[in-house]
Amino acid sequence: MAAGGGGVADPLSPAGVPCAFSPLNQAYFALASADGQLRVWETANNRLHQEYVPSAHLSGTCTCLAWAPARLQAKESPQRKKRKSEAIGTSNQIDLLALGTAVGSILLYSTVKGELHSKLISGGHDNKVNCIQWHQDNGCLYSCSDDKHIVEWNTQTCKVKCKWKGDNSSVSSLCISPDGKMLLSAGRTIKLWVLETKEIYRHFTGHATPVSSLIFTTIRPPNESQPFDGITGLYFLSGAVHDRLLNVWQVRSENKEKNAVMSFTVTDEPVYIDLTLSENKEEPVKLAVVCRDGQVHLFEHILNGYCKKPLTSNCTIQIATPGKGKKSTPKPIPILAAGFCSDKMSLLLVYGNWFQPIIERVALNSKESHVCLVRDISNCWAPKVETAITKVRTPVMNSEAKVLVPGVPGHHAAIKPAPPQTEEVESKRKLGENEISIEERLGALDIDTKKEKDDLPQTNSFPVLLTQGLESNDFEMLNKVLQTRNLNLIKRTVLRMPLHAVIPLLQEVTEYFFHFKVLTL
Repeated sequence: MAAGGGGVADPLSPAGVPCAFSPLNQAYFALASADGQLRVWETANNRLHQEYVPSAHLSGTCTCLAWAPARLQAKESPQRKKRKSEAIGTSNQIDLLALGTAVGSILLYSTVKGELHSKLISGGHDNKVNCIQWHQDNGCLYSCSDDKHIVEWNTQTCKVKCKWKGDNSSVSSLCISPDGKMLLSAGRTIKLWVLETKEIYRHFTGHATPVSSLIFTTIRPPNESQPFDGITGLYFLSGAVHDRLLNVWQVRSENKEKNAVMSFTVTDEPVYIDLTLSENKEEPVKLAVVCRDGQVHLFEHILNGYCKKPLTSNCTIQIATPGKGKKSTPKPIPILAAGFCSDKMSLLLVYGNWFQPIIERVALNSKESHVCLVRDISNCWAPKVETAITKVRTPVMNSEAKVLVPGVPGHHAAIKPAPPQTEEVESKRKLGENEISIEERLGALDIDTKKEKDDLPQTNSFPVLLTQGLESNDFEMLNKVLQTRNLNLIKRTVLRMPLHAVIPLLQEVTEYFFHFKVLTL
């Protein structure tokens, strides 16, 4: 059993990325990265098995995921033969992967078909889904959300079977009891529900911050002499956001004891937890806790009652680079997830980065308290696209090959000879020559205002010149335009004048004719 973290957008949300190993033999490792894509990796050869991008992967990113439970041997009833649809639904349940999103919807992805199986939307959550749990017997799905509700889904009909309020604040984690009759839910307090009646059976104190993980650690009570009702005497584990203590609780017959019976201490906030269930009172519980600082802490303890002092780890696993050269120092490689193999004597480690993780199987050594694995992952992190771009290959051409150029076959375009370079060389400035002064250059650009009649401006430039002359009171420019005697040119110029320049033009023309009359007298 394992519990993984969620997204990191909210400061009170679990650290890490939603991820989980497939049930039974841990053949696959599924993770939903920050870009909204689901990737399924093969643990045996570290190969990408499938990749799925939801249609709303940017707006509704994946916040949690859970594999469907392993296929159970269905007990055939002698009274009625199962329908074909029921048999198909039960057999295909093992390949389903449930994905909770930030918008409240739940996606069921089929790893066998490599496509989306169905969606659970109507009547469900209207806020972020925090945790998903499959029922191990009837195939139902339980989900909790920030909308304070717990929803029981029928995965065959994709409809809600039941919905009830789980807490006064957001419900962050769920866990189903080994017999399938009880449900643990947690926000900041932990509640044990009876699934048949949806009533609270027990209350537990919980943590100061939202609970990020809930896992049952035992399937049988330590005292086997008394009759067992399926839940009394069982232990379960809880971890919370920003809390370095993992608390262990026991379900007691009386409702007085609400505090934890023992706790495990780690170096940082837990982001992924996996354990082996204890089937009897003499079998210890093995616990693997991946922390935010990239270390794995291994615990092994027999749960037999109250323990006041927090328990420390039996072994700590770290991974670092070799540190090539004298000046280079080894750098730590973060461990992302860890899960026990079926033999309970080896561990699957997922380390590196979320986009290209490395999965390795490591044998457990109980004698050493601290293990540091040296791994060179420089080649694994190098992107393949860059290497393909930098390699430039020149094509190998045969000497007998003919190069075809655009054009009509049989015709050749005339090739223009290159212009002689003597003029360019002569036009270049030679060193030692006298440079032209700035005044001479400006004088060469000066426009001679006294032009001949043939040098008059064009028709379309008269309105522009007249408008500029009126605005700047330039007498020479106005005089040049007003001395024109071409009637067609005068009509076109007046028609193209802007409205705001009409009155100044009339005033200027009146003054011009007045001065002209005085001069003639």
